[in-house]
Amino acid sequence: MKRQAPATERNREPIAAVLKDIVPARGLVLEIASGTGEHAVYLAGLFPGLTWQPTDPDPEALTSIAAWTSEFALPNVRTPLPLDAAADDWPVDRADARLCINMVHISPWTATEGLMRGAGRLLAPGAPLILYGPYLQADVPTAPSNLDFDAWLKARDPAFGLRSVENVAAEAEKNGLSLERIVPMPANNLILRFRKA
Repeated sequence: MKRQAPATERNREPIAAVLKDIVPARGLVLEIASGTGEHAVYLAGLFPGLTWQPTDPDPEALTSIAAWTSEFALPNVRTPLPLDAAADDWPVDRADARLCINMVHISPWTATEGLMRGAGRLLAPGAPLILYGPYLQADVPTAPSNLDFDAWLKARDPAFGLRSVENVAAEAEKNGLSLERIVPMPANNLILRFRKA
């Protein structure tokens, strides 16, 4: 069954505007935690030179992704694959770019650790890892709405919650990735752009 996330319509254009300066002209984009599949079809439509590989650990999400990709029938979107970011065994062995939208704060920290290990294994030198979502930053005041969201996430699951940019960057460094840029986005979100050494 096809699912919809209202936030997607609000954030997809700003995300695409930043991606155009980051992703390669050609190659494979591995999207981690594709959720509904709406970002995959929207972004693949804007970047026809790239092949899009959506993934998600949730069977219902995979069904939704398949429904969206079937409806749009884009030749550059592959069949969605089950992938748990925290696992060491991934169904993909290489990627020219990796994109992860709104996963880090709604998953245990082990998923972020796995995300970085996977990026260290799969990405070629110079290839980007792009993360989007709400984050905490040292010496930067956090918006009250993000603090409320963080409290709501932790009440839902104590393993969830907004992560600090510094902790995410430190995990990336362990796996040969450096944080190149922090891009402020609408609704108190950020894009974190990492590059494989």
